[in-house]
Amino acid sequence: MVARTFTVAFEGAEARLVEVQCALSPGLPGFAVVGLPDKAVNEARDRVRSALGALGVALPMQRITVNLSPADLPKIGSHFDLPIALCLLAAIGVLPPERVEAVMSLGELSLDGRLLPVAGALPAAVAAAAAEVELICPAESGAEAAWVPAARVAAGARLDALIAHLSGRMPLPEIRPGLVAAPASGGDLRDVRGQMRAKRALEIAAAGGHHLLMVGPPGAGKSMLAARLPGLLPEATAREALETSMIHSVAGLLGPGGITRARPFREPHHTASVAAMAGGGRGALPGEISLAHNGVLFLDELPEFPRAVLEVLRQPLETGTVTVARANSHVSYPSRFQLIAAANPCRCGHAGDAERTCSSAPDCGAKYLGRISGPLLDRFDLRFEVPPVPWADLAEAPAGEASATVAARVATARARQAQRYAALGEGRANAEVPGAALDQAVDLDAEGRGLLGRAAERLGLSARGCHRVLRTARTIADLAGSASVRAPHLAEALSFRLPVGAAG
Repeated sequence: MVARTFTVAFEGAEARLVEVQCALSPGLPGFAVVGLPDKAVNEARDRVRSALGALGVALPMQRITVNLSPADLPKIGSHFDLPIALCLLAAIGVLPPERVEAVMSLGELSLDGRLLPVAGALPAAVAAAAAEVELICPAESGAEAAWVPAARVAAGARLDALIAHLSGRMPLPEIRPGLVAAPASGGDLRDVRGQMRAKRALEIAAAGGHHLLMVGPPGAGKSMLAARLPGLLPEATAREALETSMIHSVAGLLGPGGITRARPFREPHHTASVAAMAGGGRGALPGEISLAHNGVLFLDELPEFPRAVLEVLRQPLETGTVTVARANSHVSYPSRFQLIAAANPCRCGHAGDAERTCSSAPDCGAKYLGRISGPLLDRFDLRFEVPPVPWADLAEAPAGEASATVAARVATARARQAQRYAALGEGRANAEVPGAALDQAVDLDAEGRGLLGRAAERLGLSARGCHRVLRTARTIADLAGSASVRAPHLAEALSFRLPVGAAG
């Protein structure tokens, strides 16, 4: 007899169904796992043997073969421990085979029979709901899996508790979703003294989902401004929260309960590699651009990032997805994020400051900012300078608007966009709608078309650059409550197209 149960293998944020089969056959005693297992899966044999021994279950003196089907799908991770143990228990008659065949499970076993949490409980619950089977998982992963409304979830702290549940002797209590994690505070916008133009740009970026580049000397407040952007963004919708949490679940970054309606804010160091940014490594895990999905990716000291790392951003910024290509698999992750970047005007950081000129002036700034390629630079809707604030102005400047006040205006502008683009799907903003929909929304008059034409000629704007100016102008009009884009909106949008460095 062959006992069967189910689990999942992860391809990106997607959980692929895996059938676990266990057969006992005459011959020398042995325990083999086949079906393209990695080292962690092969080591499950010793963990399962020890955990069953701790419960007083002796393995038969027969050859045990566990097959993980489909055999050509790589099986990676310790979450295969629990389904292998349950399938083996069904094969030796401890558990009813039909009951084990009707569940999906995942979890790591300790040597004494305790169940340890694993990554991926949320996408596994989605797969279990689609297959209409019960999900069995460790207790610490249960609150995360229970966020999927259609899933039936049973979670236990020990293997013997799951045996009692599956045999019908002591059913496990119903699992409820964990508490929604409170968003981390990035500070209030009123903490930033002065920098009124930068605050205005931040509001426009939040209202339309635009990419933003700030250039200014050290200490001007660029990082401080960027950290306050999440506080201006609207709360993630239920769909967005689930999408983002599934990616974080696969990466093992979710805490107890797991889900949050706050948008992610990722700020990788400039020493990050291509794999760290785009994804890769063992199991092709998501990178920073996917972990920032539906949120903000902040790159401080932008020119210091390796050029290959920066060029990785270009395609995801346009398509909203990234594909991690490896010899044995191609994994795609959603990567729809808002890119916020900051840069010093030159390597020493004081270009343009008459009191702190460097020996490389005047070419220092052009060479330094020229590390940012023209195609990547063209994808920033808002590019502007953040000047230093003199100490006298800093001490005397009144506190500005609170983040909550600005966020209310942003929410109103986003609501206008959601209504305008309702036919395109949930939560579309000006920065990401197709060109045809934007053209209908802008509807420039003769004065606006003339202004854009003159600006495009003088500033050397590409076709993409012109379109991004129109997107920004449409957001400015939304913040002003205007049904159409007029010349003043377009003029303000053009004022944020700062020529930066020498395009490379």
